[in-house]
Amino acid sequence: MEVVPGIHRIESVLGPRPFSQYLLYGERGLLVDTGVAETPGDVILPYLDSVGLHPSDLDFVLNTHADVDHFGGNNAIRDAASGVVLCAHTADTAWIEERSRILQERYGWYAGEDVDYPPEVKDWLRGAMGPDVPIDLRLVGGETFRLGPDLEVEVLHMPGHSPGHVGLWEPRSETAIITDAALGAGLLDMEGRVISPPPYFDVAAYEGTVSLLRSLSPRLLLTTHYGVMEEQEAARFLEESAAFVERARRAVSEALVENGELGLYGLLEATNPTLGPFTVMENELAGTLRAHARELVAVGRAEEAQECPTIWRYTG
Repeated sequence: MEVVPGIHRIESVLGPRPFSQYLLYGERGLLVDTGVAETPGDVILPYLDSVGLHPSDLDFVLNTHADVDHFGGNNAIRDAASGVVLCAHTADTAWIEERSRILQERYGWYAGEDVDYPPEVKDWLRGAMGPDVPIDLRLVGGETFRLGPDLEVEVLHMPGHSPGHVGLWEPRSETAIITDAALGAGLLDMEGRVISPPPYFDVAAYEGTVSLLRSLSPRLLLTTHYGVMEEQEAARFLEESAAFVERARRAVSEALVENGELGLYGLLEATNPTLGPFTVMENELAGTLRAHARELVAVGRAEEAQECPTIWRYTG
């Protein structure tokens, strides 16, 4: 559907979760994310056809960050629109361009911490990525795409969930397209129940992103895995995102105080019941917990007592 003039939301379902990409179209077209390998053929290209557009009408693709469900369809889009310019933030480009690297560095580190994905999830991740495709234009944030006389969007760098997460700000309608830059208290299933954790890997960066978004006070907030949020609901969602960080910070601290020392597996067992409980891809809470444990180390309240698997010891 066209949520505001020139901004279309392309909806589908990914496993148990809602799933969306965005098309911005004026005189030129920009696609925000390509989904997984099959998303273009199943959803995006049929949507273009339904609104009277051809794949060649796409001038740009913006991969908002390096997660498989945001760039896995790059090859299919490139095949359909050979002239399209693929764009991503420079900090995430290496993961987007090289599947073996993202499998090892983004999705593979859990194995060394005893909180790995189940084999079937690993298989799905490999299949969802499609072939390697190079990024044409590397961004840093602050760039502007002029898509028509009445449609200009600014690239916002919104790290935390990933180092190079970006989104778009459309000032005319005060619309923020943030995909996964803020994740509330967790990801939802189709019935609106929280099932998966909100993973972030840099606490300060994530809090900064949420603060930036709150300062913008968007009239419309557009994400990948949640419904369209208007002003009041968007404000509540961003407040919930900030509140979850405080809850996770407190939960990690309390678990280490109570147990003396813990690894990620122990932290997951100790905190998942109160932070969730999360039942789908719950191991992704480990990135959030690790980030908060590192916070405690940085302020001298904990130390890293062992590497691989990491064990943190509370020091007061």
